[in-house]
Amino acid sequence: MDSRTESGGHPVPDNRDAAEIERQVRACRLCPLHRLRTNAVPGEGNWEADLTFIGEAPGRDEDVQGRPFVGRAGQLLRKIIAAMKFREDEVYITNVVKCRPPENRVPHREEIETCFPYLVRQIELIQPKVIVTLGMTPTGYFVPGRAAMGELRGKFGEYKGIPVMPTFHPSYLIRNEGNREIRRMVWEDMQKVMALLGRK
Repeated sequence: MDSRTESGGHPVPDNRDAAEIERQVRACRLCPLHRLRTNAVPGEGNWEADLTFIGEAPGRDEDVQGRPFVGRAGQLLRKIIAAMKFREDEVYITNVVKCRPPENRVPHREEIETCFPYLVRQIELIQPKVIVTLGMTPTGYFVPGRAAMGELRGKFGEYKGIPVMPTFHPSYLIRNEGNREIRRMVWEDMQKVMALLGRK
């Protein structure tokens, strides 16, 4: 990666690389999901972010707008980000798969593996200090193992030297809206991230 370095030592990605990966995602035809999409959804946010959130795949609202996490689950995620004392323009938000699977089903392994190099390149460019994986699909790729989400959440894993915090997807919180315990667990997870980043 061709990048400069700020006085604080944080790498500054070459914006041409960032624009190029977004162009490649929007033009991608590598898997059958492209036939059904309205828009591919590369991700959005700060390419110098200390904190990156990775979800599963775009939903209906995201497919229409071409932006990640703009539906109900996205509104909840953005409230969580604000509660963590981050502005939206300080973080980067994306998904493992960049096109909406039919009926919002879980992406197939082949779809994930085809799309994953885009995500790897995004992480290489951003070089975040912490990654938060939202739900089992991204967590399974960054924190491999057979454990259930309830066992994995709240414990830092690692990806290429970057701490990874698995937590429940916001849509899971919405489906279990009356369960305060799940919300408490997610907030505990985010407090650990805040502490690591000096935001607590």
